Amino acid sequence: MPAAKQKILIVDDDANIAELISLYLNKECYETQIAGDGNAALEAVESFDPDLILLDLMLPGMDGYQVCREVRATRDLPIIMLSAKGEIFDKVLGLEMGADDYMEKPFDSKELVARVKAVLRRYSKQHTAPEPADTAEKTVSYPDLTINLTNYSVTYMGEPLEMPPKELELLYCLASSPNRVFTREQLLDQIWGYDYVGDTRTVDVHIKRLREKLHDHEVWRIATIWGIGYKFEVKEQ
Repeated sequence: MPAAKQKILIVDDDANIAELISLYLNKECYETQIAGDGNAALEAVESFDPDLILLDLMLPGMDGYQVCREVRATRDLPIIMLSAKGEIFDKVLGLEMGADDYMEKPFDSKELVARVKAVLRRYSKQHTAPEPADTAEKTVSYPDLTINLTNYSVTYMGEPLEMPPKELELLYCLASSPNRVFTREQLLDQIWGYDYVGDTRTVDVHIKRLREKLHDHEVWRIATIWGIGYKFEVKEQ
């Protein structure tokens, strides 16, 4: 049997743009559905069960930010935000709301397809079961902090801490190489993949989220190396 087509939900109140995006994606063998507003988008998430959402920010009624929050509350589903707005604030806010990527209109059709493929590849890797031969558990521990990459869990101050996959992978990458300085580009390559077409601000947003959850410890902290990147700083005992 042929593999089932991956499904993409296109949320945009401009029917012409939505149909054009649908055409691009259909040519790449994706199955698509269009929703013209936020409420219709949430209904389609349940009925259509998409593998990815292309979400316009400026929607009638419920805007794209709110739709993103509602989806993120119940689903681990990749979201690429689309917007005619180009301000840095809008990009950062979109990423902080939980979007995986952000594209400005007008965009090139080939770039849109490339980003869709890249995001779907990353999610596919996250949710693929490990090979049976790989039995080694990937865990790193410090006082009051344990990060387990095998089962995607974090224990902080003796309690389980909920964390999205990309935040956990970023934390594990830093913590598994204590006191090593990583550039933003290195972190993008290792966590998001060499084919990621976003910018390094994505790393900054995820670091900000981690710091909101993990306060500086007397033994360890996530340190900024100005002009370069970040490191998981561990004091000598």
